[in-house]
Amino acid sequence: MAFQPIVDTTTRTIYAYEALVRGSNGEGAGEVIARVRPEQFYRFDQTCRVKAISTAASLGLDTRLSINFSPNAVYEPATCIRLTLAAAERCNFDARMLIFEITESERITDIPRVLRIIKDYQGRGFLTAIDDFGAGYAGLNLLAEFQPDVVKLDMALIRNIDQDRVRRSITSGIVATCRELGCEVLGEGVETVEEYHVLRGMGIKLFQGYLFAKPALEALPVVSDEVWRSLD
Repeated sequence: MAFQPIVDTTTRTIYAYEALVRGSNGEGAGEVIARVRPEQFYRFDQTCRVKAISTAASLGLDTRLSINFSPNAVYEPATCIRLTLAAAERCNFDARMLIFEITESERITDIPRVLRIIKDYQGRGFLTAIDDFGAGYAGLNLLAEFQPDVVKLDMALIRNIDQDRVRRSITSGIVATCRELGCEVLGEGVETVEEYHVLRGMGIKLFQGYLFAKPALEALPVVSDEVWRSLD
């Protein structure tokens, strides 16, 4: 597992760390997941959860931990969450600090079932997030069905947003909609100070991307003072 910080720029603190799957030779998550057969999705998903929690605990993580889950892999929420809670207890990790991200880049085969899972998680007090918003299959339809705590704007939507009037218009509309629904917006994949300032001007306070810190394998990277000064 690799970890990348999610920062709150209003307090200049780490809001959470996202756990990211990596291959034994450094392959990215997409390449690893592509090698997983459909009948293995459930076991793979559960293994990643346990590995993320155990690794984060061994690193002394004392903030939120964000974990992606495959919407087509989770069968029954009560069964799945039992394994997750057991892993957290075994590692002495506070399960209340978990965030579950549903990725929008995967086509959901059974939306009602996924909604039951998400609402079960929300009922248990876990934070939820939609990842890669604006670049996948569900889009606003998924947002209409449930309102997560966090909506993570896809990096393709905000890339060079400081130079693209159309992207600025679309993004500001999404931000306004999420604000009305009570969802926090997160700018994902931010790489430049210019992108940051445009998004910050829209009222976004949560950020993730190379501008702040790259993912680190089995480590918890921090945001340097130099980076914070560059944002002033």
